[in-house]
Amino acid sequence: MVNLNAFEWTFLFRFFLAFTLGILIGLERESSREGDRYRAGVRTYTLISLYGFGCGILSYYNIGFAFAVGLISVTALVVVTYLAKIQEDHFGWTSQVMSLLTFIIGALCLMENVSIPITIGIISTLLLSEKAKIEDQVENLEKSEFLAALRFLVVTVIIFPVLPNRNYTQFNLNPASIWMIVIMVSSVSFGGYFLIKRFGNNVGLWLSGIMGGIVSSTAVSVAAGRIAQQSPGQSKNALRATLLASSVMYLRILVLVAFVNSNFISYLWPKLLALAAVGAGLALSTAQDERPTAKNAVKSLKNPFEIHPALIFAVLFIGISVIIELSKQFFGDTGLFLLSLIVGVVDVDPFVLSMIHRAPDIQHVVISAILLTMMSNTVMKGIYFGVLAKKVRKETFLKYAFWAFLHLPFVLI
Repeated sequence: MVNLNAFEWTFLFRFFLAFTLGILIGLERESSREGDRYRAGVRTYTLISLYGFGCGILSYYNIGFAFAVGLISVTALVVVTYLAKIQEDHFGWTSQVMSLLTFIIGALCLMENVSIPITIGIISTLLLSEKAKIEDQVENLEKSEFLAALRFLVVTVIIFPVLPNRNYTQFNLNPASIWMIVIMVSSVSFGGYFLIKRFGNNVGLWLSGIMGGIVSSTAVSVAAGRIAQQSPGQSKNALRATLLASSVMYLRILVLVAFVNSNFISYLWPKLLALAAVGAGLALSTAQDERPTAKNAVKSLKNPFEIHPALIFAVLFIGISVIIELSKQFFGDTGLFLLSLIVGVVDVDPFVLSMIHRAPDIQHVVISAILLTMMSNTVMKGIYFGVLAKKVRKETFLKYAFWAFLHLPFVLI
């Protein structure tokens, strides 16, 4: 990775950086002017950026209030321009706000960490250039989902900082660590949920199955099974989508493990990647239906950024953590293996993350238990889909049984 700060950023190079970012922003504003004679262009934004850079230099040499005076003067110019615009019934603050931000970007080019102004400049330009697409997405956004995500974020911002970061009870339950894991799992799931909402109707059933697998491969199995039940002609496409979603589960678990306890990655990644590859191979070996349709997509997925599913996951995580400790105390490894098979029927995430979060070191029994719970979950997804998809029931059971059987060698290794 290139380290921008390792380069010697002299005043001259910083000047050219401010100059370049000003041109970048100005080009975007110029290209979207659309007859608005009050909207500044390339020259104006470049000069504003250089003006900010000049005020930053004056402040660097302890010439008092140089930056403050510069910012006030640009603000005054922006206000005058806006007042002139509204006289002709032109409204909107985007260009005015961008003028102030360009001034600040120019000044920030004098900071030691030049990645800050570069990042702000590039992201700002992208936001401006993608205005139409962003507006379309906002129009299509369901208000209830937005409010649910907002409530989750507000509760997280308020609750997480005050949660005690220490262990409680004999089971060593750490509230801060548990909620951090909840945030992480919800964030990964939301990425897949967003992809489904954004592209689900356009990419076809199999690709929507891949994206749905990031959220919940079990939910995809049920949803795809219902599609196969209602449209038997789409049964093979639905089976392929289910197999691909189940394959994504292994990759999703690897990502979560990397966040929670990266020490396990070197032991798990060869096995999980191999099992994911098997699932992908089984999906590709499934013949495609004669009349595929792009309209069918996996839709019955819940927003992971809602309070209710987040709290359910937290409760499951705590409950499974307690049960794991009790199983090890009273039944040893046998109890842990039995528990892994039972838990896999419902959900693998809480069990897997509880195991690796609590493991003081790498233990073969932990890795085996993780693989067993994923095997159990794979079997159940085959049952969920096969019961609903009558047309491909035999093929479903055979493929999922073969896939589940291949877990056993990895458990024993």
